[in-house]
Amino acid sequence: MLNSKKKILIACGFWILFLLLIILVKKVNVDAIGPEGTKIGLSGINRKFHDLTGFQPFWYKLTQILGYASLLLAAAFGFFGLMQLVKRKSLLKVDYVILALGGLYVVVLAMYALFEKVVISYRPVIMEGDAHVEASFPSSHTMLAIVVLGSAAIVVGDYITDKVLCKRIRIGLIAVCAVLVVGRFLSGAHWLTDILGGILISTALIFMFSGIHDILRTAEKQRRKKRKKKAEKTGKVEKAE
Repeated sequence: MLNSKKKILIACGFWILFLLLIILVKKVNVDAIGPEGTKIGLSGINRKFHDLTGFQPFWYKLTQILGYASLLLAAAFGFFGLMQLVKRKSLLKVDYVILALGGLYVVVLAMYALFEKVVISYRPVIMEGDAHVEASFPSSHTMLAIVVLGSAAIVVGDYITDKVLCKRIRIGLIAVCAVLVVGRFLSGAHWLTDILGGILISTALIFMFSGIHDILRTAEKQRRKKRKKKAEKTGKVEKAE
């Protein structure tokens, strides 16, 4: 079992790998192999992989649908947190799990916005309805799937005490995540390095989130113990009086 420090160290390792991949994509074997003459690094392996898959509308549409389902799951956690805020009338009284998830989602949105402005590479195809080729690194669907579904698998045990049910839900979440990531590979809507970038950055975020979640859970347990001791002590004093 990995402790919080090891998880955070692993997250840092994946961040480093992600940055190294960016350097490779920008500097190594760069060639104009994309639509509208767009350049892509590691062009040899990217071209071979795209030639192998081509563009597959079925996988593209399926991953789009699963991506929307992931967004609905994130929205459900957000709505649950909002209900807690309204009921408890204090942001600090909202479950630490919900606050941590909210922070994670904000980081994901920030990463998405950043790579829309800082373009690393463009799609291998011009999508239907688009006038020009779009930015595609890292794959936002891959990042979304791993972050939202992966984090949900981590926190499900905080709300479901039935271990069997909890295990089944986790298996289901991981299975959907796997289908979405593999489907994105097969869709041909991204270069191979786009998908790898999405996997690296989202895995870094998941390990970071898991480490922080462990720290917050431990802190919450300690607070509950202190409150329990204080309540027991107060009860004894009142009883003596």
